[in-house]
Amino acid sequence: MSSATASRPEILRGEGLPRFEAITPEAVSSEIPKLITELSEELSALEQGLQQAMGAATALTWAAVMDPLQRLGERLRWSWGVVSHLNGVCNSPELREAHAAQQAAVVQFGNRAGQSQVIYRALEQLAQHKQALDPTQQRILAAELRDMQLRGVGLSGSEQEAFNAASQELAELSTRFGNQVLDATNGWTLKLSDPAEIDGLPTSLLDQLAQAARQAGDADATAETGPWLLGLDMPRYAPFLKYSRRRDLREQVYRAHVSRASGNNGDALNNWPLIERILTLRGEQARRLGYANWAEVSLAAKMADSEAAVEALLEELRDAAYPVAQQELTALAECAQRVGAAEATDLQPWDVSFWAEKLRQESFELDSEALRPYFPLPQVLEGLFGLCQRLFGISIEAADGEAPVWHSDVRYFRILDGGQPLAAFYLDPYSRPGSKRGGAWMDECLVRSRNADGTPVLPVAYLICNQSPPVGDTPSLMTFEEVETLFHEFGHGLQHMLTTVERPQAAGINGVEWDAVELPSQFMENWCYDRATLMGMARHWQSGEALPEEEYRKLLAARTFMGGSATLRQVHFALVDLRLHSQWHPDCGQSPEQLRRAIAERTTVLAPIDEDAFLCSFGHIFAGGYAAGYYSYKWAEVLSADAFSAFEEVGLENEAQIRETGRRFRDTVLSLGGSLDPKAVFEAFRGRQPSSDALIRHSGLVAV
Repeated sequence: MSSATASRPEILRGEGLPRFEAITPEAVSSEIPKLITELSEELSALEQGLQQAMGAATALTWAAVMDPLQRLGERLRWSWGVVSHLNGVCNSPELREAHAAQQAAVVQFGNRAGQSQVIYRALEQLAQHKQALDPTQQRILAAELRDMQLRGVGLSGSEQEAFNAASQELAELSTRFGNQVLDATNGWTLKLSDPAEIDGLPTSLLDQLAQAARQAGDADATAETGPWLLGLDMPRYAPFLKYSRRRDLREQVYRAHVSRASGNNGDALNNWPLIERILTLRGEQARRLGYANWAEVSLAAKMADSEAAVEALLEELRDAAYPVAQQELTALAECAQRVGAAEATDLQPWDVSFWAEKLRQESFELDSEALRPYFPLPQVLEGLFGLCQRLFGISIEAADGEAPVWHSDVRYFRILDGGQPLAAFYLDPYSRPGSKRGGAWMDECLVRSRNADGTPVLPVAYLICNQSPPVGDTPSLMTFEEVETLFHEFGHGLQHMLTTVERPQAAGINGVEWDAVELPSQFMENWCYDRATLMGMARHWQSGEALPEEEYRKLLAARTFMGGSATLRQVHFALVDLRLHSQWHPDCGQSPEQLRRAIAERTTVLAPIDEDAFLCSFGHIFAGGYAAGYYSYKWAEVLSADAFSAFEEVGLENEAQIRETGRRFRDTVLSLGGSLDPKAVFEAFRGRQPSSDALIRHSGLVAV
């Protein structure tokens, strides 16, 4: 570390592992503005130098353009990245406020760099002499040019003003859309006071409903005596539909949920006009950028190269899933028939979850709570690390105490290859509701690169989960879903940590297309069902007894339960999203909802009810980053299932072949990062282009 860096405040150090305790809200408020000022001045100086060089017709080099740009970006990524990380894992009102106060300036700096005409011209000049660049540099440069074009750098005058104004309006509409969904969700409650109204509900849900009632002013509410307050948020809504024996109440809550933010019954929260405005503006933005529609803009930066390719995949999945979903619906009706339920001859959408749960219990007798003692975290980690050694030839060892951490729960591990350090990661496994956001994710602490003196920077990952914490002497006992989540995030971590690319813009997950980035994570989930992996780690934490064979078989069988319906639902969402962004425009003669209902005729087995206004709460595409990209979930699943089938083909018991195939996966998918087109990476591993056969088989859609 240079002495200049050592004398800077910790938050501005810009290299090495952060000392988290020094990154305080006060440091964020006082130092981030200084950093932005410094970076802005350096950006101006870079622009000036490039302008002079281009004016003097001096040939530009990578070292003169891309390296300084990358260094500017990395300093911002390091400092702001650690602030954002702490905001997610050690949240406090003070830190949240400090983070929010600086966010606009950080975004503004990114926009300024992204729309710099001087830098864009310099990149274009580099591209004219691309024969001097290696293939990785060429791909980084092409992606940088494309991203700047999509941010409107090529526009000028009134066109650019209109583009920027529309971008601003779209950002505001997107926020408003999300807020209205949130307000509509929070604005509906149903108080249950009669014990007959809670028939069938499990204790865990009654606890939640009583707690909600207490928070709403019923101070004496208890799980046993009520009252119980129902709401439309998923933790209350989903289990109620699944367990409530009161069909009339299931219908009431379902109708409220599917009509959220749709102006139903004169409600002021109405997202319909926002949907039309968002779609109209996106269409105009696409045409300003020279594309026919927003789907083309979205696909410009994806692995799928055309709308036709996406449509073809979705149709293939629809074709396989539709008859299976019909059979599943019949099976639910038969289940209802067996117990003489009146709705057996007239199943409605509010009946599906309830009868699916009944049929699941009847078919598999699988009790997820009873499996927890077989999956204590230390043992699961041992199994995961053993699998990584078997497949990828790496060893993983604990290095607690060798790096500063942000909480006593956090552990630190090193990855070694032939005894040589290769990478490291932090693991923050447990839920801390007061200060840590929900969900699970992988993030970058340090990205593989080289320092100015040529010494390597080894990658370091943050792996964050939210599983049940240990209690007393009892370790964290995981649900099977938590085990899958840990394997999933570790897959992202492996792509970040095992990369061999030294240019940070294409190292690890950087530069990997959105619809390909879930390949390694979904790939790792498959190993949770592999007999050797699962039976190797699933042992009772007290007795050491292995998971009974019968329970393993139930897990395998339940994996594809209702798989046709689940696939069809995703196909419906993805097709609606794609066609709204490619076919709908204000003069097309139908509303977005009419277009959606036409698609539903071939993508649902139970038609949407009249007041179903699902689009009004489709936040992924109207308030998130998935516009004309929702298909990415299924696209990446095709890749991951096909990649796993390479191991199935050589025989999961064939140890020598499994190791050989694992090394090949490491040397391609996990190693090459964003340095190559994902089609070329996949082909290097699989020897051919991807096929959806394995996904269709893994989803239980073959034996129709």
